[in-house]
Amino acid sequence: MAAKSVLDEIKKELDSHVGERIRVKANKGRKKVDEKEGILEKTYPHIFVVKIEEGHLSERRVSYSYTDVLTETVELILPESLSS
Repeated sequence: MAAKSVLDEIKKELDSHVGERIRVKANKGRKKVDEKEGILEKTYPHIFVVKIEEGHLSERRVSYSYTDVLTETVELILPESLSS
């Protein structure tokens, strides 16, 4: 039950940053790390969505689970860290 409360805390933290710029580092395995910057668009009960702009007219949405953050498969750099 402790993991559930930790996941709830991660969601609450992200809820306070919806609409803000965020950087996501995702471990893709075999020493591959995908680093993207975008807007934290929406949080849902089990996932959150980041809108990433690719080029002039292209954008896509990528979703991650709170469990990915807990297990450190995904690392988030929140707005207060981006400004420094």
